[in-house]
Amino acid sequence: MPLISVVIPAYNEEANVGRVYERLASVFARLPVEWELIFSVDPSSDRTEEKILELRAQDPRVKMLRFSRRFGQPAATLAGMEAADGDAVVVIDCDLQDPPELIADMVARWNEGYEVVYAQRRTRAGETFAKRVVAAVGYRVIKRISDVEIPPNTGDFRLMSRRVVDNVVALREEHGFLRGLVALVGFRQTSILYDRDPRAAGHSKYNRFFGSLVIGMNGIVGFSRYPLHLISSVGLLLSAFSLLLSLVYFVMKLAGFPFPTGNPTIVLLICFFSGIQLLSLGVMAEYVGRIYDEVKRRPRFILESSHGIERLNAPERERVTVETVIDG
Repeated sequence: MPLISVVIPAYNEEANVGRVYERLASVFARLPVEWELIFSVDPSSDRTEEKILELRAQDPRVKMLRFSRRFGQPAATLAGMEAADGDAVVVIDCDLQDPPELIADMVARWNEGYEVVYAQRRTRAGETFAKRVVAAVGYRVIKRISDVEIPPNTGDFRLMSRRVVDNVVALREEHGFLRGLVALVGFRQTSILYDRDPRAAGHSKYNRFFGSLVIGMNGIVGFSRYPLHLISSVGLLLSAFSLLLSLVYFVMKLAGFPFPTGNPTIVLLICFFSGIQLLSLGVMAEYVGRIYDEVKRRPRFILESSHGIERLNAPERERVTVETVIDG
């Protein structure tokens, strides 16, 4: 039977570890597949890791990667994908906002020949109004300017075939915007609509509003040069406008038009152009910052220990470990 690997990035999720395992076990009990569950864990201040190891003592299909420090959800997700042995890999969050029961439909579509099956949200229960607004605007902007087609209202919850996973991992990008990387890789893809649930327990471990802004910025900067083209066009237009305005002021001066001291129009124009310059520098800084991150070639993650993982697909430079413990 085919092997399905489920990758779950986790950080301070002790209340949800047991819940997500039980629901996944119930789903796979009805499917003609083998399965493994890989928790990619940033060092947690609660009992998340202990809960996972307790599950592993009961079920060897449960495995865990623990990092030397907190590297964040994107790096944890990619690390789990690299460690997965499955013919297909499912990525799902630990908070159970994405229903594990949808995996059965994903596997069915995978058996039909699709290589990526992503879950697309109809509703977003449990999310604040501000986050919904940011998400709606962000997806519209990304859809309009992105070099690749990134489906709207999607997260990391998806099933990917083995060769899609291998190609995504091989991209070696520092900023792991998974939905963009999967869109970049391509292959035959389809969606499944669902209604997102509130968190089963606990609360989100990142700032929902600003976290969404950061994710949106990764999608824009990482997959489009449109902002750079835009500021170039705006710069040309403003230069032409300022030249025209200078000519108008020159003619008015020759005509004897009295200019009051401290002309408020001049002050406003100076402030406006200064703001445009700072905004343009900020956009360029985002791209320069990403170049800086890429050329450093630092590892996306560093493992402290692994439990049940016999090999990693990562290149040697990313197999740096403080302490590696392999059991089972």
